[in-house]
Amino acid sequence: QVQLVESGGGMVQAGGSLRLSCVASGSIFGINTMGWYRQAPGKQRELVAAITTGGSSNYADSVKGRFTISRDNVKNTVILQMNSLKPEDTAVYYCLLHHLIGRTDYWGQGTQVTVSA
Repeated sequence: QVQLVESGGGMVQAGGSLRLSCVASGSIFGINTMGWYRQAPGKQRELVAAITTGGSSNYADSVKGRFTISRDNVKNTVILQMNSLKPEDTAVYYCLLHHLIGRTDYWGQGTQVTVSA
């Protein structure tokens, strides 16, 4: 079993920055993808950014140029640096670990990000 612990959520003014952290522990296979999804009230959960063990990353169009994802494979940690935050970024952000072997997903409990106008 894999456990994901998220931190860094909170409230920030528009234009500000926030950094989210997710630490994975447990039975983690070496080849995996870690990333962040978010879900706003009344909206479907959407991909924000993801990064593979090899360092390849992918971003939602809405956050390109503002958010940066990175990871530490030794510490099994993924970071989402969020800059130039907008009110529409307000959502619950969920950490994801996807195992290529077995194609299984593990989710964190989520952390609230609120951006005020």
